[in-house]
Amino acid sequence: MRSYIAMAQAITPADARRADATARSVRSNRNRPRLERHIIEAIAPAIDNGRYPVKRIVGESCEVSADIFRDGHEVIRAVVKWRRAGEKQFNEAPMVPHGDDRWRGAFPLAANDAYVFTIEAWTDRYASWLADFQKKAAAGSALAADLEEGLELLRGIARGAEAADRQWLLETIDAAAARPGDDFAAAAAALASDRMQSVARACGDRFERTVHPGLFEVIADRPRARCGAWYEMFPRSQTPDPPRPATLREAERMLSYIAALGFDVVYLPPIHPIGVTNRKGPNNSPNGAAHHPGSPWAIGSAHGGHDAIDPALGTIADFDHFVTVAARHGLEVALDFAIQCSPDHPWVREHPEWFRHRPNGTIKYAENPPKEYQDIYPIDFATRDQAGLLAELRRVLFFWIGHGVRIFRVDNPHTKPVRFWEWLIGETRRAHPETIFLAEAFTRPKMMKALAKAGFSQSYTYFTWRNAKAEITEYLTELAHSEMREYFRPNFFANTPDILSPVLQTGGPPAFRMRLTLAATLAPSYGIYSGYELCENDAVPGTEEYRNSEKYEIKPRNFAADGNIREFVARINGIRRENPALERLDNLAFLPADSDQILFYAKTDRARSNALLIAVNLDPARWHECTVTVPPDVIGVAPGTNYRVTDLLTGASYIWGERNYVRLDPRERPAHILRVDGPV
Repeated sequence: MRSYIAMAQAITPADARRADATARSVRSNRNRPRLERHIIEAIAPAIDNGRYPVKRIVGESCEVSADIFRDGHEVIRAVVKWRRAGEKQFNEAPMVPHGDDRWRGAFPLAANDAYVFTIEAWTDRYASWLADFQKKAAAGSALAADLEEGLELLRGIARGAEAADRQWLLETIDAAAARPGDDFAAAAAALASDRMQSVARACGDRFERTVHPGLFEVIADRPRARCGAWYEMFPRSQTPDPPRPATLREAERMLSYIAALGFDVVYLPPIHPIGVTNRKGPNNSPNGAAHHPGSPWAIGSAHGGHDAIDPALGTIADFDHFVTVAARHGLEVALDFAIQCSPDHPWVREHPEWFRHRPNGTIKYAENPPKEYQDIYPIDFATRDQAGLLAELRRVLFFWIGHGVRIFRVDNPHTKPVRFWEWLIGETRRAHPETIFLAEAFTRPKMMKALAKAGFSQSYTYFTWRNAKAEITEYLTELAHSEMREYFRPNFFANTPDILSPVLQTGGPPAFRMRLTLAATLAPSYGIYSGYELCENDAVPGTEEYRNSEKYEIKPRNFAADGNIREFVARINGIRRENPALERLDNLAFLPADSDQILFYAKTDRARSNALLIAVNLDPARWHECTVTVPPDVIGVAPGTNYRVTDLLTGASYIWGERNYVRLDPRERPAHILRVDGPV
C-alpha cells in the first residue's frame, strides 16, 4: 500500500506539471534538436522555483515579471499565459519591457480559485525587419532588397489574417511595391504606420516561439484570508448559572457583544465530547474529577469524537443555529481542528493501529517536555493504515464544512507531516476554495514557513515575543518585504489561552492598549482571546500561563467590570474598517523616530487615497517624546508641503510637515493613528 507521502506527492500539482513538461520535452526533442533562441528566467512571483503556489486575493491582478532576452538584436514579444487550474484553454496577457531585459505583465484573478501561468516569448520578424529598415533609411543605405524582404514578410502575414485585414495588407503591399524608382519615403511611411505594426503583430507568426516549461500556481483566496479581526471564546464559559457550563444557545448572547466590538471572526476551541480518562483538573492538574469540565482538546468520549458535539453544549442542530445567528451579526465561525484524541475516543477502540504503542502494549500519551498531556493520545501518521486515517480526517473536515464552517484554526500543525497538510488543504481547496486555514504553530522558523508554503492561509507568529523597537522592525520587515510576503500571511494574536506575555502581566491597561494597537495596525489579521478587553493579567509565576486557566475550568466574566478597555477595542476595529490602508501588509514602511521607545510607521493604500501615520509608545510605564520624520513621497505629498492630519483615536487635528514632534503618555493614550487629510 502506498504511504500517505506517496499519495500526497502523487497529487501535488507542481510535481505533476514538472513531470508532464519533462515528458513533452523528451517527446518533442526525440527526433531533432531544437535550438531555442529565447531565454526566460527569474520568473516572479514564484516560491521555490514554482514548487509552491503564491497567495493573492480574488479581484486583484497577479503581476508577473521575468528576464526575457535572446541572442542578437531582433525584436521579441512575450505574453503571460494563464488559466484557472481546472480549465484547459490558456488566456494571454501582454508583457512589456521595463529595462535591462526585465518584462512585466498581469492577469486578473476573477474567481476564488487556483490559477496557473507560464510565459511565452517569440521573435517578431516584421518588427525586427522594420527596425533595421528604418536605421538603413536614416543612414542613406540602398533599400530595394530590404524592402522586398519586408513585403515578403507581409505577404506571409496576409495569408493568416482575417478577410478585412488581409485585403488592406495586400493593397498596402501592392502600393509599396509599385513605388516609382528609388522613392522609398511613401512606402516606408506606410509600412511603419501604427495600423501596420498593430496588424503585423496580431497576425504574424510567433517565430521561434519559446514556452517556459514550468507552470506556476497562484491561489486567489477570498478577502478574509488576508484581513480580519478574530475573537476567541470558550462557549461553555458564557454560562448564566455557574458552575454549570453554558449551552451553545446560551453562548449565542456573546455574538452581539463580539460584533459590537467590531470583530469579524469568532473562534471556538474544540466543541466535541471531552474524555473522562485522565481528565485534567484546574490549572492542568493530573487528578481531575468527573465534575471538572476537562480540557476541550482532550477530544472524544462515549458520546462521540471529532464529528460530535459535547452534550453539555447541545446538539449539531444547536451548532447550526449558532452559525446562523453569528452570520446575522456579520460574524464567521472559526472552528478548532485538533488531530488528537482522549483515551475514550471511539477511534482508540475502532482503530488502535492509528496510535503509537509502547512495548507493553499501552498507548503513549502526548508530551512536550516538561509538559505532559496524560489526557491526550497523539495520532501516529506512520500507521500501516495511512489510507484509512487520511480518509477519515478528510471526512471529518468536510463534515464541518457541511455545517457552515469555512475557517479552521489548526492546532499544532507542526507536529504532523507537512506533506499531509499539503494533501488535505489541496483536497479541501479543490472542493471548497473559500475555506481558510490558520496554522497555530509556534515553532522553528523554517517549519512555520514550510506550513505556509504547503497551503495554510494564515499563520500564528512570533509577534507576542517581539517587544523592543529593533526586533519589531526587523521581524515586520521580514514579513512584509522579503519573499515571505508571497506565501506567509501573519495573524497577530495579542494573547491566547496559552500565552500571557510578560509585558501584559506587568504593564496594566496601558500595555493592553499598546499591544492591541500594534497587532491591529501592523498586521491585516489579528486576534485576541476573551478577557483581553478586561486586561486579565494573572499568571502562574515564572510562566506565560494564566492562573486558573480557562482551558481547564469554566470562567464566567463580567465584561462591564471596571478597568475594561472595550471602547478602545471597538474604536481600533472601527479604524481598521474605515481605512483600507490597514488591509495590507506589503505597504508597511517604518519611518525615523529619534526615540527607542516610539515606533513610527506609515501605511497607504495603492492609490494613496488613504494614508496613515502611526506612532506607538512601546513603554507602558512612562511617557516618551521624539521627533518623527515623514519623507513626502511616502504619503504622496510634494516636498516642503504642510498637510493636515487627524488623530483617529481622539479626533484631534494637527498640521504636519516633514519633521514633527510627538509626545505619548501611555496613561492617556498609547499611540497616534493619524489620517493624512491633505495639504493646507
